[in-house]
Amino acid sequence: MTKPVRLALLGCGTVGSEVVRLLHEQAVDLAARIGAPLEIAGIAVRRKGRNRGDLPVDPAVFTTDALGLVKRDDVDVVVEMVGGIEPARTWLVEALRAGKSVVTANKALLAEDGGSLHDAAAESGADLYYEASVAGAIPLLRPLRESLQGDTITRVTGIVNGTTNFILSAMDATGAGFAEALDEATELGYAEADPTADVEGFDAAAKAAILASLAFHTRVSAADVYREGITEVTAADVASANAMGCTIKLLCIASRGPDSTGAESIGVRVYPAMIPRSHPLASVGDAFNAVFVEAVSAGQLMFYGRGAGGAPTASAVLGDVVAVSRNRLAGVSTPSESAYAALPIRPMGEAVTRYHISLDVADRAGVLATVAGVFARHEVSIATVRQASASTSGTATAGRGGDAILVIVTHAAPDAALAATVEELRGLDIVRSIASVLRVEGGV
Repeated sequence: MTKPVRLALLGCGTVGSEVVRLLHEQAVDLAARIGAPLEIAGIAVRRKGRNRGDLPVDPAVFTTDALGLVKRDDVDVVVEMVGGIEPARTWLVEALRAGKSVVTANKALLAEDGGSLHDAAAESGADLYYEASVAGAIPLLRPLRESLQGDTITRVTGIVNGTTNFILSAMDATGAGFAEALDEATELGYAEADPTADVEGFDAAAKAAILASLAFHTRVSAADVYREGITEVTAADVASANAMGCTIKLLCIASRGPDSTGAESIGVRVYPAMIPRSHPLASVGDAFNAVFVEAVSAGQLMFYGRGAGGAPTASAVLGDVVAVSRNRLAGVSTPSESAYAALPIRPMGEAVTRYHISLDVADRAGVLATVAGVFARHEVSIATVRQASASTSGTATAGRGGDAILVIVTHAAPDAALAATVEELRGLDIVRSIASVLRVEGGV
Protein backbone atom coordinates (compact mmCIF):
# COMPACT_ATOMS: atom_id res chain seq x y z
CA MET A 1 0.00 0.00 0.00
CA THR A 2 1.14 3.55 -0.75
CA LYS A 3 2.56 5.34 2.29
CA PRO A 4 -0.16 7.37 4.06
CA VAL A 5 -0.28 11.17 3.86
CA ARG A 6 0.04 12.38 7.44
CA LEU A 7 -1.99 15.38 8.61
CA ALA A 8 -1.42 17.80 11.48
CA LEU A 9 -4.70 19.52 12.39
CA LEU A 10 -4.40 22.83 14.21
CA GLY A 11 -7.70 23.45 15.97
CA CYS A 12 -10.66 21.19 16.69
CA GLY A 13 -13.57 23.57 17.05
CA THR A 14 -16.67 23.73 14.86
CA VAL A 15 -14.77 23.33 11.59
CA GLY A 16 -12.00 21.10 12.92
CA SER A 17 -14.45 18.62 14.40
CA GLU A 18 -16.29 18.37 11.08
CA VAL A 19 -12.98 17.77 9.28
CA VAL A 20 -12.18 14.91 11.67
CA ARG A 21 -15.62 13.36 11.11
CA LEU A 22 -15.38 13.63 7.35
CA LEU A 23 -11.89 12.13 7.35
CA HIS A 24 -13.33 9.15 9.22
CA GLU A 25 -16.58 8.78 7.29
CA GLN A 26 -15.04 9.20 3.84
CA ALA A 27 -11.68 7.51 4.49
CA VAL A 28 -12.07 4.90 1.73
CA ASP A 29 -13.23 7.35 -0.93
CA LEU A 30 -10.59 9.95 -0.01
CA ALA A 31 -7.85 7.34 -0.24
CA ALA A 32 -9.12 6.30 -3.68
CA ARG A 33 -9.23 9.89 -4.91
CA ILE A 34 -5.75 10.70 -3.62
CA GLY A 35 -4.02 7.38 -4.27
CA ALA A 36 -2.99 7.01 -0.61
CA PRO A 37 -4.78 6.96 2.74
CA LEU A 38 -4.95 10.02 4.96
CA GLU A 39 -3.87 9.68 8.59
CA ILE A 40 -4.12 12.15 11.45
CA ALA A 41 -0.65 12.54 12.96
CA GLY A 42 -1.90 14.90 15.66
CA ILE A 43 -4.47 17.52 16.60
CA ALA A 44 -3.35 20.67 18.39
CA VAL A 45 -5.90 22.07 20.84
CA ARG A 46 -5.92 24.55 23.72
CA ARG A 47 -7.29 22.09 26.30
CA LYS A 48 -6.21 18.51 25.81
CA GLY A 49 -8.62 16.95 28.33
CA ARG A 50 -11.79 18.61 27.05
CA ASN A 51 -14.75 16.30 26.41
CA ARG A 52 -15.16 16.02 22.63
CA GLY A 53 -18.13 13.70 22.61
CA ASP A 54 -18.12 10.92 20.07
CA LEU A 55 -15.40 12.38 17.85
CA PRO A 56 -14.00 9.35 15.94
CA VAL A 57 -10.34 9.77 16.84
CA ASP A 58 -7.88 8.30 19.33
CA PRO A 59 -7.54 10.74 22.28
CA ALA A 60 -3.78 10.14 22.17
CA VAL A 61 -3.49 12.29 19.02
CA PHE A 62 -4.41 15.48 20.91
CA THR A 63 -1.63 17.83 21.97
CA THR A 64 -1.30 21.38 23.26
CA ASP A 65 2.08 21.83 21.54
CA ALA A 66 1.05 23.12 18.10
CA LEU A 67 4.53 24.22 17.05
CA GLY A 68 6.01 20.90 18.11
CA LEU A 69 3.37 19.09 16.04
CA VAL A 70 4.11 21.24 13.00
CA LYS A 71 7.84 20.48 13.26
CA ARG A 72 7.43 16.72 13.43
CA ASP A 73 9.17 14.85 10.61
CA ASP A 74 6.22 12.50 10.08
CA VAL A 75 3.83 15.36 9.18
CA ASP A 76 3.21 15.98 5.47
CA VAL A 77 0.29 18.43 5.51
CA VAL A 78 -0.60 21.09 8.10
CA VAL A 79 -4.30 22.06 8.26
CA GLU A 80 -4.90 25.28 10.21
CA MET A 81 -8.40 26.07 11.54
CA VAL A 82 -7.56 28.20 14.58
CA GLY A 83 -7.79 31.68 13.06
CA GLY A 84 -6.21 34.94 14.15
CA ILE A 85 -2.80 36.35 13.28
CA GLU A 86 -0.48 34.92 15.91
CA PRO A 87 0.52 32.25 16.70
CA ALA A 88 -1.03 30.92 13.46
CA ARG A 89 1.41 32.90 11.30
CA THR A 90 4.42 31.42 13.12
CA TRP A 91 3.08 27.88 12.79
CA LEU A 92 2.31 28.15 9.08
CA VAL A 93 5.54 29.89 8.11
CA GLU A 94 7.45 27.16 9.96
CA ALA A 95 5.53 24.46 8.10
CA LEU A 96 5.97 26.06 4.68
CA ARG A 97 9.69 26.69 5.13
CA ALA A 98 10.05 23.03 6.01
CA GLY A 99 8.41 22.12 2.71
CA LYS A 100 5.15 20.91 4.22
CA SER A 101 1.88 21.59 2.42
CA VAL A 102 -0.46 24.01 4.19
CA VAL A 103 -4.24 24.21 4.05
CA THR A 104 -5.78 27.11 5.96
CA ALA A 105 -9.17 28.77 6.45
CA ASN A 106 -7.57 31.81 8.10
CA LYS A 107 -8.94 34.82 6.19
CA ALA A 108 -7.68 37.33 8.77
CA LEU A 109 -4.08 36.17 8.43
CA LEU A 110 -4.21 35.93 4.65
CA ALA A 111 -5.66 39.44 4.40
CA GLU A 112 -3.26 41.03 6.88
CA ASP A 113 -0.01 39.25 6.03
CA GLY A 114 -0.62 36.70 3.29
CA GLY A 115 2.64 37.85 1.74
CA SER A 116 4.73 36.15 4.43
CA LEU A 117 2.95 32.85 3.78
CA HIS A 118 3.27 33.14 0.00
CA ASP A 119 6.96 34.02 0.31
CA ALA A 120 7.63 31.02 2.55
CA ALA A 121 5.74 28.74 0.15
CA ALA A 122 7.68 30.06 -2.85
CA GLU A 123 11.04 29.61 -1.11
CA SER A 124 10.48 25.92 -0.40
CA GLY A 125 8.16 25.02 -3.27
CA ALA A 126 5.41 24.01 -0.83
CA ASP A 127 1.69 24.15 -1.51
CA LEU A 128 -0.45 26.84 0.16
CA TYR A 129 -4.21 26.35 -0.34
CA TYR A 130 -6.98 28.40 1.30
CA GLU A 131 -10.30 27.77 -0.46
CA ALA A 132 -12.17 27.74 2.87
CA SER A 133 -11.06 31.29 3.75
CA VAL A 134 -13.75 32.87 1.55
CA ALA A 135 -17.36 31.80 1.01
CA GLY A 136 -17.26 28.46 2.81
CA ALA A 137 -18.09 25.52 0.57
CA ILE A 138 -18.48 27.61 -2.61
CA PRO A 139 -15.75 26.66 -5.14
CA LEU A 140 -14.53 30.19 -5.77
CA LEU A 141 -10.84 30.80 -5.13
CA ARG A 142 -9.59 27.91 -7.23
CA PRO A 143 -11.59 29.05 -10.30
CA LEU A 144 -10.10 32.52 -9.84
CA ARG A 145 -6.52 31.33 -9.57
CA GLU A 146 -6.75 28.41 -12.02
CA SER A 147 -9.80 28.25 -14.31
CA LEU A 148 -9.79 31.97 -15.20
CA GLN A 149 -6.03 32.37 -15.57
CA GLY A 150 -6.41 32.71 -19.35
CA ASP A 151 -8.81 35.62 -18.99
CA THR A 152 -8.81 39.16 -17.63
CA ILE A 153 -11.12 39.73 -14.69
CA THR A 154 -12.47 43.27 -14.54
CA ARG A 155 -14.79 43.22 -11.53
CA VAL A 156 -15.80 41.04 -8.60
CA THR A 157 -18.96 41.90 -6.65
CA GLY A 158 -20.11 39.71 -3.81
CA ILE A 159 -22.07 38.97 -0.69
CA VAL A 160 -19.44 37.23 1.41
CA ASN A 161 -20.74 37.48 4.97
CA GLY A 162 -23.67 35.30 5.93
CA THR A 163 -24.46 37.06 9.21
CA THR A 164 -24.99 40.48 7.64
CA ASN A 165 -26.88 38.99 4.73
CA PHE A 166 -29.27 37.28 7.15
CA ILE A 167 -29.79 40.54 9.06
CA LEU A 168 -30.43 42.63 5.95
CA SER A 169 -32.68 39.94 4.46
CA ALA A 170 -34.72 39.85 7.68
CA MET A 171 -35.03 43.64 7.71
CA ASP A 172 -36.19 43.54 4.09
CA ALA A 173 -38.73 40.77 4.66
CA THR A 174 -40.27 41.96 7.93
CA GLY A 175 -39.56 45.69 8.20
CA ALA A 176 -37.62 45.09 11.42
CA GLY A 177 -34.90 47.43 12.61
CA PHE A 178 -31.23 46.50 12.77
CA ALA A 179 -31.24 45.67 16.49
CA GLU A 180 -34.25 43.34 16.16
CA ALA A 181 -32.78 41.53 13.17
CA LEU A 182 -29.42 41.14 14.95
CA ASP A 183 -31.18 39.63 17.97
CA GLU A 184 -32.89 37.10 15.71
CA ALA A 185 -29.57 36.25 14.01
CA THR A 186 -27.98 35.69 17.43
CA GLU A 187 -30.83 33.45 18.63
CA LEU A 188 -30.55 31.30 15.49
CA GLY A 189 -26.76 31.01 15.79
CA TYR A 190 -25.95 33.11 12.72
CA ALA A 191 -24.28 35.87 14.77
CA GLU A 192 -21.48 35.56 17.31
CA ALA A 193 -21.85 36.83 20.87
CA ASP A 194 -19.63 39.71 19.72
CA PRO A 195 -20.78 40.37 16.13
CA THR A 196 -18.44 43.33 15.53
CA ALA A 197 -16.27 41.63 12.90
CA ASP A 198 -19.38 40.84 10.86
CA VAL A 199 -21.64 43.87 11.27
CA GLU A 200 -18.80 46.41 10.98
CA GLY A 201 -17.55 44.81 7.77
CA PHE A 202 -14.13 43.56 8.95
CA ASP A 203 -14.84 39.96 7.94
CA ALA A 204 -16.05 40.99 4.48
CA ALA A 205 -13.08 43.33 4.03
CA ALA A 206 -10.62 40.50 4.69
CA LYS A 207 -12.38 38.33 2.13
CA ALA A 208 -12.48 41.21 -0.36
CA ALA A 209 -8.70 41.56 -0.06
CA ILE A 210 -8.20 37.86 -0.81
CA LEU A 211 -10.54 37.98 -3.81
CA ALA A 212 -8.89 41.10 -5.23
CA SER A 213 -5.42 39.60 -4.81
CA LEU A 214 -6.37 36.55 -6.84
CA ALA A 215 -8.50 38.33 -9.42
CA PHE A 216 -6.00 41.09 -10.23
CA HIS A 217 -2.61 39.41 -9.64
CA THR A 218 -1.72 41.98 -7.01
CA ARG A 219 -1.05 41.76 -3.30
CA VAL A 220 -4.00 43.41 -1.55
CA SER A 221 -4.30 43.61 2.23
CA ALA A 222 -7.28 44.37 4.44
CA ALA A 223 -5.76 47.82 5.04
CA ASP A 224 -6.25 48.57 1.32
CA VAL A 225 -10.00 47.94 1.52
CA TYR A 226 -12.41 50.80 2.16
CA ARG A 227 -14.87 49.52 4.76
CA GLU A 228 -18.29 50.43 6.16
CA GLY A 229 -20.58 48.16 8.17
CA ILE A 230 -24.36 47.83 8.37
CA THR A 231 -25.04 49.16 11.88
CA GLU A 232 -26.39 52.47 10.53
CA VAL A 233 -28.86 50.86 8.11
CA THR A 234 -32.40 51.60 9.32
CA ALA A 235 -35.87 50.26 8.63
CA ALA A 236 -36.54 53.58 6.85
CA ASP A 237 -33.57 52.91 4.53
CA VAL A 238 -34.97 49.49 3.70
CA ALA A 239 -38.40 50.98 3.01
CA SER A 240 -36.86 53.64 0.77
CA ALA A 241 -34.96 50.94 -1.13
CA ASN A 242 -38.21 49.02 -1.59
CA ALA A 243 -39.85 52.13 -3.01
CA MET A 244 -37.09 52.26 -5.63
CA GLY A 245 -37.43 48.56 -6.50
CA CYS A 246 -34.20 47.80 -4.63
CA THR A 247 -32.90 45.86 -1.68
CA ILE A 248 -29.88 46.56 0.55
CA LYS A 249 -26.90 44.21 0.69
CA LEU A 250 -23.45 44.42 2.24
CA LEU A 251 -21.31 44.24 -0.89
CA CYS A 252 -17.64 43.65 -1.45
CA ILE A 253 -16.63 45.26 -4.73
CA ALA A 254 -13.24 44.89 -6.38
CA SER A 255 -12.70 46.48 -9.77
CA ARG A 256 -9.88 47.00 -12.23
CA GLY A 257 -9.62 50.12 -14.35
CA PRO A 258 -7.91 53.49 -14.84
CA ASP A 259 -7.28 55.88 -11.97
CA SER A 260 -7.53 59.67 -12.25
CA THR A 261 -4.28 59.79 -14.24
CA GLY A 262 -5.37 57.05 -16.64
CA ALA A 263 -3.03 54.44 -15.14
CA GLU A 264 -4.33 50.92 -14.57
CA SER A 265 -5.27 50.38 -10.93
CA ILE A 266 -7.66 48.50 -8.67
CA GLY A 267 -10.23 49.65 -6.13
CA VAL A 268 -11.55 47.46 -3.32
CA ARG A 269 -14.39 48.42 -1.00
CA VAL A 270 -17.02 46.99 1.34
CA TYR A 271 -20.22 48.82 2.25
CA PRO A 272 -24.00 48.46 2.37
CA ALA A 273 -25.58 49.48 -0.92
CA MET A 274 -28.92 49.47 -2.66
CA ILE A 275 -29.11 47.15 -5.66
CA PRO A 276 -32.07 46.58 -8.01
CA ARG A 277 -34.16 43.51 -7.36
CA SER A 278 -33.39 42.42 -10.91
CA HIS A 279 -29.68 42.03 -10.03
CA PRO A 280 -28.56 38.39 -9.52
CA LEU A 281 -27.30 39.21 -6.01
CA ALA A 282 -30.61 40.72 -4.89
CA SER A 283 -32.29 37.32 -4.46
CA VAL A 284 -29.50 35.92 -2.27
CA GLY A 285 -31.20 35.60 1.10
CA ASP A 286 -30.77 34.10 4.54
CA ALA A 287 -27.10 33.38 5.42
CA PHE A 288 -26.10 32.42 1.88
CA ASN A 289 -23.16 33.91 -0.01
CA ALA A 290 -22.80 34.71 -3.70
CA VAL A 291 -20.05 36.25 -5.80
CA PHE A 292 -20.55 37.79 -9.23
CA VAL A 293 -17.43 37.77 -11.43
CA GLU A 294 -17.05 39.72 -14.67
CA ALA A 295 -14.28 38.84 -17.13
CA VAL A 296 -13.40 40.01 -20.62
CA SER A 297 -13.85 36.69 -22.42
CA ALA A 298 -15.89 34.57 -20.00
CA GLY A 299 -18.41 37.34 -19.40
CA GLN A 300 -20.50 37.17 -16.24
CA LEU A 301 -20.17 34.25 -13.81
CA MET A 302 -21.93 33.70 -10.50
CA PHE A 303 -20.90 31.48 -7.60
CA TYR A 304 -23.55 30.72 -4.98
CA GLY A 305 -23.95 28.58 -1.89
CA ARG A 306 -23.54 28.33 1.87
CA GLY A 307 -20.73 30.60 2.93
CA ALA A 308 -20.26 29.49 6.52
CA GLY A 309 -20.88 26.70 9.00
CA GLY A 310 -18.87 23.73 10.13
CA ALA A 311 -19.83 21.22 7.44
CA PRO A 312 -19.65 23.56 4.40
CA THR A 313 -16.29 24.99 5.50
CA ALA A 314 -14.95 21.50 6.27
CA SER A 315 -15.94 20.47 2.74
CA ALA A 316 -13.73 23.22 1.31
CA VAL A 317 -10.88 22.31 3.68
CA LEU A 318 -10.98 18.65 2.60
CA GLY A 319 -11.06 19.64 -1.05
CA ASP A 320 -7.76 21.43 -0.50
CA VAL A 321 -6.36 18.49 1.47
CA VAL A 322 -7.10 16.18 -1.46
CA ALA A 323 -5.43 18.58 -3.90
CA VAL A 324 -2.22 19.08 -1.91
CA SER A 325 -2.00 15.37 -1.07
CA ARG A 326 -2.21 14.46 -4.76
CA ASN A 327 0.53 16.98 -5.48
CA ARG A 328 2.78 15.49 -2.80
CA LEU A 329 2.37 12.01 -4.25
CA ALA A 330 3.14 13.33 -7.73
CA GLY A 331 6.13 15.33 -6.48
CA VAL A 332 4.76 18.64 -7.74
CA SER A 333 3.30 21.81 -6.27
CA THR A 334 0.97 24.56 -7.46
CA PRO A 335 2.17 28.19 -7.33
CA SER A 336 0.19 29.78 -4.51
CA GLU A 337 0.41 33.33 -5.76
CA SER A 338 0.41 35.32 -8.98
CA ALA A 339 1.25 38.90 -8.04
CA TYR A 340 3.14 39.97 -11.15
CA ALA A 341 0.77 42.86 -11.98
CA ALA A 342 1.47 44.74 -8.73
CA LEU A 343 -1.22 47.28 -9.58
CA PRO A 344 -1.62 50.36 -7.36
CA ILE A 345 -4.67 50.69 -5.14
CA ARG A 346 -7.12 53.31 -6.33
CA PRO A 347 -8.31 55.68 -3.56
CA MET A 348 -11.94 55.38 -2.49
CA GLY A 349 -12.52 58.96 -3.56
CA GLU A 350 -12.01 57.93 -7.19
CA ALA A 351 -14.57 55.12 -7.06
CA VAL A 352 -17.54 55.98 -9.28
CA THR A 353 -20.83 55.29 -7.56
CA ARG A 354 -24.22 56.82 -6.80
CA TYR A 355 -25.68 58.13 -3.55
CA HIS A 356 -29.13 57.88 -1.99
CA ILE A 357 -29.41 60.78 0.47
CA SER A 358 -32.24 61.44 2.89
CA LEU A 359 -32.31 65.01 4.25
CA ASP A 360 -34.44 66.46 7.03
CA VAL A 361 -34.91 70.06 5.83
CA ALA A 362 -36.92 73.17 6.64
CA ASP A 363 -40.18 73.11 4.68
CA ARG A 364 -40.09 76.53 3.03
CA ALA A 365 -39.66 78.12 -0.39
CA GLY A 366 -36.22 77.98 -1.98
CA VAL A 367 -34.94 74.97 -0.06
CA LEU A 368 -34.80 72.66 -3.07
CA ALA A 369 -33.01 75.27 -5.15
CA THR A 370 -30.40 75.77 -2.42
CA VAL A 371 -29.84 72.03 -2.08
CA ALA A 372 -29.59 71.61 -5.86
CA GLY A 373 -27.01 74.39 -5.95
CA VAL A 374 -24.75 72.43 -3.59
CA PHE A 375 -24.89 69.39 -5.89
CA ALA A 376 -24.12 71.59 -8.90
CA ARG A 377 -21.06 73.14 -7.22
CA HIS A 378 -19.57 69.67 -6.79
CA GLU A 379 -20.55 68.63 -10.32
CA VAL A 380 -22.90 65.93 -9.06
CA SER A 381 -26.01 65.42 -11.17
CA ILE A 382 -29.32 64.63 -9.47
CA ALA A 383 -31.30 61.74 -10.93
CA THR A 384 -34.46 61.89 -8.80
CA VAL A 385 -35.91 63.92 -5.93
CA ARG A 386 -38.79 62.88 -3.71
CA GLN A 387 -40.29 65.02 -0.92
CA ALA A 388 -42.42 63.93 2.03
CA SER A 389 -43.46 65.59 5.25
CA ALA A 390 -41.38 64.60 8.24
CA SER A 391 -44.47 63.51 10.12
CA THR A 392 -45.50 60.96 7.49
CA SER A 393 -41.95 59.69 7.01
CA GLY A 394 -41.59 58.78 10.65
CA THR A 395 -38.42 60.84 11.11
CA ALA A 396 -39.85 64.02 12.63
CA THR A 397 -38.20 65.41 15.70
CA ALA A 398 -40.46 66.12 18.65
CA GLY A 399 -41.34 69.80 18.98
CA ARG A 400 -40.03 70.68 15.54
CA GLY A 401 -42.57 72.03 13.05
CA GLY A 402 -42.37 72.81 9.36
CA ASP A 403 -39.88 70.10 8.42
CA ALA A 404 -39.81 67.93 5.32
CA ILE A 405 -37.80 64.96 4.09
CA LEU A 406 -35.96 65.22 0.78
CA VAL A 407 -34.84 61.91 -0.72
CA ILE A 408 -32.28 62.46 -3.46
CA VAL A 409 -30.69 59.87 -5.74
CA THR A 410 -27.70 61.02 -7.77
CA HIS A 411 -26.26 60.00 -11.09
CA ALA A 412 -22.84 58.32 -11.04
CA ALA A 413 -20.00 60.49 -9.79
CA PRO A 414 -16.63 60.11 -8.02
CA ASP A 415 -17.14 59.21 -4.38
CA ALA A 416 -15.02 62.19 -3.30
CA ALA A 417 -17.40 64.61 -5.01
CA LEU A 418 -20.41 62.86 -3.51
CA ALA A 419 -18.90 62.90 -0.01
CA ALA A 420 -17.98 66.60 -0.35
CA THR A 421 -21.56 67.34 -1.39
CA VAL A 422 -22.93 65.61 1.71
CA GLU A 423 -20.47 67.48 3.92
CA GLU A 424 -21.54 70.87 2.55
CA LEU A 425 -25.21 69.94 2.92
CA ARG A 426 -24.54 69.09 6.54
CA GLY A 427 -23.47 72.69 7.19
CA LEU A 428 -26.55 74.37 5.71
CA ASP A 429 -28.95 76.09 8.12
CA ILE A 430 -31.91 74.70 6.20
CA VAL A 431 -30.71 71.11 6.70
CA ARG A 432 -31.81 69.92 10.14
CA SER A 433 -30.03 66.59 9.76
CA ILE A 434 -28.85 64.05 7.23
CA ALA A 435 -30.98 61.06 8.09
CA SER A 436 -29.28 58.60 5.79
CA VAL A 437 -26.60 58.21 3.12
CA LEU A 438 -26.40 54.95 1.17
CA ARG A 439 -24.62 54.09 -2.04
CA VAL A 440 -26.52 52.72 -5.01
CA GLU A 441 -24.95 50.00 -7.20
CA GLY A 442 -26.02 47.83 -10.09
CA GLY A 443 -27.53 50.25 -12.57
CA VAL A 444 -30.71 51.35 -10.83
